[in-house]
Amino acid sequence: MKVVLFCGGLGMRIRADNQSAPKPMTMVGERPILWHIMRWYACHGHTEFILCLGYGAAAVKNYFLDYREEVSNDFVLSNGGADVELLSSDFSDWRITFVDTGLNTPIGERLRRVRPYLEGDEVFLANYGDVVTDAPMNEFIAELPADHVGSLVAVQPTDSFHVLGFGPDGGMTGLEPVAGMDMWINGGYFVLRQGIFDYLNPGEDLVGNAVVRAAADGRFTANKYTGFWAAMDTLKERAVLEELHASGHAPWELWRRNEPLPSLVEPLPRVLNL
Repeated sequence: MKVVLFCGGLGMRIRADNQSAPKPMTMVGERPILWHIMRWYACHGHTEFILCLGYGAAAVKNYFLDYREEVSNDFVLSNGGADVELLSSDFSDWRITFVDTGLNTPIGERLRRVRPYLEGDEVFLANYGDVVTDAPMNEFIAELPADHVGSLVAVQPTDSFHVLGFGPDGGMTGLEPVAGMDMWINGGYFVLRQGIFDYLNPGEDLVGNAVVRAAADGRFTANKYTGFWAAMDTLKERAVLEELHASGHAPWELWRRNEPLPSLVEPLPRVLNL
């Protein structure tokens, strides 16, 4: 199944002033987070990717054109360094389509511009390119209702800010950490049908426009997931991912352990019709 990855954003809250690469190229360990996401999809059997490029497109292209399997795989070096024998591979079965979708293009329009490369695929996947999870993606694919044009993974926010409560007189009555509230947000992982394009007009956003319209028609689903999920919008969030990677127990790195694909964390009901 094809995977559309949106990787043309500036990432203003995490990038350095002189950084020319888009946020999905921010490193976690020895590989960019974009690679981590692609490797995660590959562990679920999805190895055909369409990259929606924008800002820093050359950095993405050059990374894969100059890709070194030896960085993340064991190998044998012989003949004075002339011969390299890989003992494993993470890249050989990937097929990647690189599409320049514009510098300041909304995500929905980026998706529209790669539609020609999705012909023949009634169902496809999409991802923001800066979030990682250990969610059971193949179960979400299998459980997409036949009359729905898509679904997204709904997660609870991990932010550390607090929500204030106020009484009728305007006085503060309390405060509650947002992470402890019964609140669900878009986790950035999508399962989509071709029908999503019926709700998406030129120049629009995917979530703010198309998903809202489809949900109003009862044709979009949110899968509540309470397992691991993490975004990488800030340097603090990147540091957390770096620490998890360095520990050798990063939940999204399925390729580092010989285990079956993850199952759902919470029992049904878990599907919301938005």
